[in-house]
Amino acid sequence: MQNNHPLRGLYAITPEHPRETMRSQVEAALAGGARLLQYRRKSTPQAQRADEAASLLTLCRRYGVPLIVNDDAALASLIGADGVHLGRDDGDAAAARRLLGPRAIIGVSCYDRFDLACDAVRAGADYVAFGSVFATGRKPDAARATPALLTRAAAELPVPVCAIGGIDRHNAADVLATGVLMLAVIGDLFDHDATGAAAAAFAALFDSRPASRAD
Repeated sequence: MQNNHPLRGLYAITPEHPRETMRSQVEAALAGGARLLQYRRKSTPQAQRADEAASLLTLCRRYGVPLIVNDDAALASLIGADGVHLGRDDGDAAAARRLLGPRAIIGVSCYDRFDLACDAVRAGADYVAFGSVFATGRKPDAARATPALLTRAAAELPVPVCAIGGIDRHNAADVLATGVLMLAVIGDLFDHDATGAAAAAFAALFDSRPASRAD
Protein backbone atom coordinates (compact mmCIF):
# COMPACT_ATOMS: atom_id res chain seq x y z
CA MET A 1 0.00 0.00 0.00
CA GLN A 2 1.58 3.27 -1.11
CA ASN A 3 -0.81 5.89 0.20
CA ASN A 4 -0.09 7.77 3.42
CA HIS A 5 -3.44 7.30 5.18
CA PRO A 6 -3.81 4.59 7.82
CA LEU A 7 -6.76 2.44 6.80
CA ARG A 8 -8.24 2.04 10.24
CA GLY A 9 -11.26 3.42 12.04
CA LEU A 10 -14.76 4.64 11.33
CA TYR A 11 -15.49 4.71 7.59
CA ALA A 12 -18.44 7.06 7.03
CA ILE A 13 -20.53 6.57 3.88
CA THR A 14 -22.65 9.49 2.74
CA PRO A 15 -26.44 9.22 2.98
CA GLU A 16 -28.93 10.06 0.25
CA HIS A 17 -29.82 13.35 1.93
CA PRO A 18 -30.09 16.80 0.30
CA ARG A 19 -26.71 18.35 -0.33
CA GLU A 20 -26.56 20.89 2.49
CA THR A 21 -27.97 18.48 5.06
CA MET A 22 -25.50 15.83 4.00
CA ARG A 23 -22.57 18.25 4.06
CA SER A 24 -23.32 19.46 7.56
CA GLN A 25 -23.71 15.89 8.80
CA VAL A 26 -20.48 14.85 7.10
CA GLU A 27 -18.65 17.66 8.83
CA ALA A 28 -20.07 16.52 12.16
CA ALA A 29 -18.89 12.97 11.44
CA LEU A 30 -15.40 14.17 10.54
CA ALA A 31 -15.21 16.34 13.63
CA GLY A 32 -16.41 13.39 15.71
CA GLY A 33 -13.65 11.09 14.52
CA ALA A 34 -14.48 9.46 11.17
CA ARG A 35 -11.18 8.45 9.55
CA LEU A 36 -12.40 7.88 5.98
CA LEU A 37 -15.33 9.19 3.98
CA GLN A 38 -16.96 7.54 1.00
CA TYR A 39 -19.04 9.67 -1.35
CA ARG A 40 -21.97 7.54 -2.51
CA ARG A 41 -24.74 9.05 -4.62
CA LYS A 42 -26.49 6.70 -7.02
CA SER A 43 -29.15 8.63 -8.94
CA THR A 44 -27.83 12.15 -9.47
CA PRO A 45 -26.58 13.67 -12.78
CA GLN A 46 -22.83 13.42 -13.23
CA ALA A 47 -22.19 17.17 -13.18
CA GLN A 48 -24.04 17.51 -9.89
CA ARG A 49 -22.19 14.54 -8.43
CA ALA A 50 -18.86 16.05 -9.44
CA ASP A 51 -19.72 19.38 -7.82
CA GLU A 52 -20.96 17.71 -4.65
CA ALA A 53 -17.97 15.40 -4.40
CA ALA A 54 -15.55 18.28 -4.93
CA SER A 55 -17.24 20.17 -2.09
CA LEU A 56 -16.82 17.17 0.21
CA LEU A 57 -13.20 16.81 -0.85
CA THR A 58 -12.51 20.35 0.33
CA LEU A 59 -14.12 19.48 3.66
CA CYS A 60 -12.12 16.27 3.96
CA ARG A 61 -8.87 18.11 3.27
CA ARG A 62 -9.66 20.42 6.18
CA TYR A 63 -9.88 17.43 8.51
CA GLY A 64 -7.05 15.41 6.98
CA VAL A 65 -9.41 12.57 6.03
CA PRO A 66 -9.29 10.79 2.65
CA LEU A 67 -12.30 10.97 0.34
CA ILE A 68 -13.16 7.76 -1.51
CA VAL A 69 -15.63 7.84 -4.41
CA ASN A 70 -18.07 4.96 -4.67
CA ASP A 71 -18.20 3.04 -7.95
CA ASP A 72 -16.72 5.72 -10.21
CA ALA A 73 -12.97 5.83 -10.81
CA ALA A 74 -13.43 8.45 -13.54
CA LEU A 75 -15.14 10.81 -11.09
CA ALA A 76 -12.44 10.18 -8.50
CA SER A 77 -9.83 11.09 -11.10
CA LEU A 78 -11.76 14.17 -12.24
CA ILE A 79 -11.95 15.78 -8.79
CA GLY A 80 -8.63 14.50 -7.46
CA ALA A 81 -10.17 12.29 -4.76
CA ASP A 82 -7.99 10.02 -2.68
CA GLY A 83 -9.40 6.84 -4.13
CA VAL A 84 -12.31 4.72 -5.28
CA HIS A 85 -14.40 1.89 -3.91
CA LEU A 86 -15.45 -0.73 -6.45
CA GLY A 87 -18.40 -3.10 -6.38
CA ARG A 88 -19.03 -6.20 -8.44
CA ASP A 89 -19.89 -4.31 -11.65
CA ASP A 90 -17.63 -1.26 -11.29
CA GLY A 91 -14.45 -2.38 -13.02
CA ASP A 92 -11.37 -4.00 -11.56
CA ALA A 93 -8.77 -2.74 -9.16
CA ALA A 94 -5.93 -2.99 -11.66
CA ALA A 95 -7.70 -0.67 -14.13
CA ALA A 96 -8.52 1.79 -11.35
CA ARG A 97 -4.88 1.74 -10.27
CA ARG A 98 -3.72 2.59 -13.79
CA LEU A 99 -6.14 5.51 -13.89
CA LEU A 100 -5.63 6.88 -10.38
CA GLY A 101 -1.96 6.15 -9.81
CA PRO A 102 0.12 4.36 -7.19
CA ARG A 103 -0.90 6.51 -4.22
CA ALA A 104 -4.65 6.12 -4.65
CA ILE A 105 -6.68 4.14 -2.12
CA ILE A 106 -8.58 1.37 -3.87
CA GLY A 107 -11.19 -0.65 -2.02
CA VAL A 108 -13.20 -3.59 -3.29
CA SER A 109 -16.50 -5.07 -2.12
CA CYS A 110 -16.23 -8.83 -1.62
CA TYR A 111 -19.68 -9.50 -0.12
CA ASP A 112 -19.51 -12.96 1.51
CA ARG A 113 -16.70 -14.41 -0.65
CA PHE A 114 -13.14 -14.89 0.48
CA ASP A 115 -12.06 -15.79 -3.06
CA LEU A 116 -13.13 -12.37 -4.33
CA ALA A 117 -10.99 -10.77 -1.65
CA CYS A 118 -7.97 -12.82 -2.72
CA ASP A 119 -8.55 -11.75 -6.33
CA ALA A 120 -8.85 -8.11 -5.26
CA VAL A 121 -5.60 -8.24 -3.32
CA ARG A 122 -3.79 -9.76 -6.31
CA ALA A 123 -5.20 -6.95 -8.48
CA GLY A 124 -3.79 -4.31 -6.14
CA ALA A 125 -6.61 -3.42 -3.73
CA ASP A 126 -5.57 -1.49 -0.62
CA TYR A 127 -8.48 -2.82 1.43
CA VAL A 128 -11.39 -5.21 1.02
CA ALA A 129 -14.92 -4.95 2.41
CA PHE A 130 -17.27 -7.73 3.47
CA GLY A 131 -20.98 -7.50 4.16
CA SER A 132 -23.72 -7.18 4.89
CA VAL A 133 -22.73 -8.18 8.40
CA PHE A 134 -26.24 -7.63 9.78
CA ALA A 135 -29.64 -7.21 8.18
CA THR A 136 -30.14 -3.73 6.80
CA GLY A 137 -33.10 -1.98 5.27
CA ARG A 138 -30.91 -0.31 2.68
CA LYS A 139 -29.98 -3.65 1.11
CA PRO A 140 -32.41 -6.26 2.46
CA ASP A 141 -31.30 -8.91 -0.05
CA ALA A 142 -27.56 -8.44 0.47
CA ALA A 143 -25.33 -11.44 1.04
CA ARG A 144 -24.43 -11.95 4.70
CA ALA A 145 -20.81 -12.02 5.84
CA THR A 146 -20.40 -14.21 8.93
CA PRO A 147 -18.14 -13.51 11.91
CA ALA A 148 -16.09 -16.55 10.88
CA LEU A 149 -15.47 -15.02 7.45
CA LEU A 150 -14.44 -11.69 8.95
CA THR A 151 -12.10 -13.43 11.38
CA ARG A 152 -10.49 -15.46 8.61
CA ALA A 153 -10.11 -12.44 6.35
CA ALA A 154 -8.57 -10.31 9.10
CA ALA A 155 -6.10 -13.07 9.97
CA GLU A 156 -5.11 -14.20 6.49
CA LEU A 157 -5.32 -11.26 4.12
CA PRO A 158 -2.37 -8.85 3.82
CA VAL A 159 -4.59 -5.76 3.54
CA PRO A 160 -7.02 -4.14 6.00
CA VAL A 161 -10.53 -5.56 6.16
CA CYS A 162 -13.65 -3.41 6.37
CA ALA A 163 -17.03 -4.63 7.63
CA ILE A 164 -20.26 -3.07 6.37
CA GLY A 165 -23.98 -3.54 6.71
CA GLY A 166 -26.24 -2.91 9.68
CA ILE A 167 -23.38 -1.90 11.99
CA ASP A 168 -24.35 0.37 14.87
CA ARG A 169 -23.01 1.43 18.24
CA HIS A 170 -24.63 -1.57 19.93
CA ASN A 171 -23.00 -4.28 17.79
CA ALA A 172 -19.79 -2.57 16.65
CA ALA A 173 -17.61 -3.98 19.43
CA ASP A 174 -18.58 -7.53 18.46
CA VAL A 175 -17.62 -6.83 14.86
CA LEU A 176 -14.29 -5.34 15.87
CA ALA A 177 -13.59 -8.46 17.92
CA THR A 178 -13.19 -10.36 14.63
CA GLY A 179 -10.08 -8.32 13.88
CA VAL A 180 -11.41 -6.05 11.14
CA LEU A 181 -9.78 -2.63 11.01
CA MET A 182 -12.60 -0.52 9.55
CA LEU A 183 -16.32 -0.23 10.19
CA ALA A 184 -18.36 1.30 7.36
CA VAL A 185 -21.50 3.00 8.67
CA ILE A 186 -24.36 4.96 7.13
CA GLY A 187 -27.56 4.70 9.16
CA ASP A 188 -26.26 4.94 12.72
CA LEU A 189 -24.32 8.04 11.71
CA PHE A 190 -26.73 9.89 9.48
CA ASP A 191 -30.30 8.79 10.21
CA HIS A 192 -30.61 11.18 13.18
CA ASP A 193 -29.40 14.61 14.33
CA ALA A 194 -26.58 13.44 16.62
CA THR A 195 -24.03 12.52 13.96
CA GLY A 196 -21.07 13.99 15.82
CA ALA A 197 -21.82 12.11 19.02
CA ALA A 198 -22.33 8.87 17.12
CA ALA A 199 -19.02 9.29 15.30
CA ALA A 200 -17.24 9.97 18.57
CA ALA A 201 -18.71 6.80 20.08
CA PHE A 202 -17.47 4.71 17.16
CA ALA A 203 -14.07 6.40 17.26
CA ALA A 204 -13.71 5.60 20.96
CA LEU A 205 -13.98 1.90 20.17
CA PHE A 206 -10.89 2.15 17.99
CA ASP A 207 -9.03 4.35 20.45
CA SER A 208 -9.30 1.59 23.04
CA ARG A 209 -7.79 -1.05 20.73
CA PRO A 210 -4.04 -1.79 20.54
CA ALA A 211 -2.02 -0.64 17.54
CA SER A 212 -2.28 -2.81 14.46
CA ARG A 213 -0.55 -3.34 11.16
CA ALA A 214 -2.61 -0.45 9.72
CA ASP A 215 -0.94 2.11 12.00
